[in-house]
Amino acid sequence: MEQLRFGWEFINAALGPLGPFYMLAFIGVLMILLSAPLAFRTKPDPLNRLKGSGVVMPKAEDGAPVRLRYDGGGSRQLERFKPLLEPQNEKEFSATKLKLMQAGYRGRNAVSNYHLLRFVLGVLALAIGTLSVLVRSDEPSLMAVIASVLFPGLIGYYLPDYWVERRRQTRQEEITNGFPDALDLMLVCVEAGQSLDQSILRVATEIKNGYPALAEEFEMVSNEMRAGKDRVTVLRDMGERCGVPDISAFVTVLIQSATFGTSVADALRVYASEMRDKRVMRAEEKANKLPTKLTLGTMMFTVPPLLIILIGPSVYGIAQTLGR
Repeated sequence: MEQLRFGWEFINAALGPLGPFYMLAFIGVLMILLSAPLAFRTKPDPLNRLKGSGVVMPKAEDGAPVRLRYDGGGSRQLERFKPLLEPQNEKEFSATKLKLMQAGYRGRNAVSNYHLLRFVLGVLALAIGTLSVLVRSDEPSLMAVIASVLFPGLIGYYLPDYWVERRRQTRQEEITNGFPDALDLMLVCVEAGQSLDQSILRVATEIKNGYPALAEEFEMVSNEMRAGKDRVTVLRDMGERCGVPDISAFVTVLIQSATFGTSVADALRVYASEMRDKRVMRAEEKANKLPTKLTLGTMMFTVPPLLIILIGPSVYGIAQTLGR
């Protein structure tokens, strides 16, 4: 007991009243660093046994070995951390992957990079918050220390969520705005005698400068169709990747047209007209919301100066009279 009390007094004298808190944080970081090698240990890859065996690997003309599969920079080192970076729940993993896909991040390691970024930013923000507490000249309270450390950590941890959500909303808005023009162009291509696959590729080429996100989706659809994938599956994947109700309805129209054997040109003409009307309705809706949004600004910046001009002299006169 005497030794524990002496250690407690020594920590308080050396680090201040918050010394035990600092010691617990140091011990936690030390335990994480010591257990990291054991957690990141992975089983050897069976394909590595091919090295040094009698298997002849293909080589290019200059003698360098040919890479049979493209591997992005740093992805091989990231493979060993996947069990810790990716959610183990299949439902959560699918939801995260779909959200990143709708935001435009379709890489193989997109989910791992996303969780790694959240972890790194959270730890970095916690370190910055802790450093800000240590360099303070005064003695903050325990609640102030907790707020100064945890609040930046939470901001750093949830900042990638905010970024991905904003990017997804921006991308979906761009797709929604450019979809009526793309439908009109697709209708012209189909009526000119081109097939649906050729018209999709043509539309992707024409709208690339104005609506790059929508052009990217159409290019992906065209490439998957040329690769031999089923058209219905490709169109449904497009509707899922975009996450826009207009695209989902368009996919349903094309699937029904292909199923029942109706004219694609007639379906596109009717749906393109509906999309133009819908775009006009969205513009009218935004115009009708504008007066309501301006009401707050009008009340804040117009009414107070007007009251000062109208009532100010009277209030000043009454104050002078009562002062006498």
